[in-house]
Amino acid sequence: MENEQDTVEIDLLALARAVWKKIWFVVAMVIVGAAIAFSCAKFLIVPLYESKAMLYVNNSSISLGNTSFSISSGELSAAQSLVDTYMVILKSRLTLNAVIEKAKLPYTYEELEEMVSAAAINSTEIFEIIVTDEDPEEAELIANTIADILPQKIASIVEGSSVRIVDYAIVPAYPVSPNITKITLIGFLLGGVLSVGIIVLMEVFNDSIRTEDYLIQTYDLPILAVIPAMGSSTKAEKSYLDKHSKRRNR
Repeated sequence: MENEQDTVEIDLLALARAVWKKIWFVVAMVIVGAAIAFSCAKFLIVPLYESKAMLYVNNSSISLGNTSFSISSGELSAAQSLVDTYMVILKSRLTLNAVIEKAKLPYTYEELEEMVSAAAINSTEIFEIIVTDEDPEEAELIANTIADILPQKIASIVEGSSVRIVDYAIVPAYPVSPNITKITLIGFLLGGVLSVGIIVLMEVFNDSIRTEDYLIQTYDLPILAVIPAMGSSTKAEKSYLDKHSKRRNR
């Protein structure tokens, strides 16, 4: 067990040394990965903008069909149920087609439906309409058109309902996607992981005999002699040759 643990430890140290010897490759891959990710996020991915309008759901006595019920202002769960109902009406074909017609949009119902979403704000009686678009001004136009049309559509379907505009949408100044910093960081990390992985694989599959320790640890063979590489000599050999050359010169 001790020999196996020592072998693993030596292998890990060898891999660490191999990575350190080629640290320049790791740094280069990190820079290249970050540069590629930044370029893709900056120039290839189309930025998207979000514009939001807020509406208030009035919790007065409301009737749905032949059923009437009353909701107090403190019953947030019931208010949330109303918000869910209103969001279904918002995404209906009748409502969105009216928005397309009023705003003169070049979209079909299916295309506009993918651009529009709604959500309650902190489980309150206020919900927001969110429009995601490549054009910030068009996103603002769609959100405000929905805010104008939706109360009328809800009133025509849900008797006794009351929906009021809390805040109109404005033209967004900054895109919500892509997140250039996040994508660049991902490219940075991927470049580092990929470069280290390549170095480790090259080291693992390199079966050449590099040192006498490799033979001893891998095959448990005794070393009888070591032939130095041609053109290279140790310090002892160099000093021995220097002494003999000085004697000859004398």
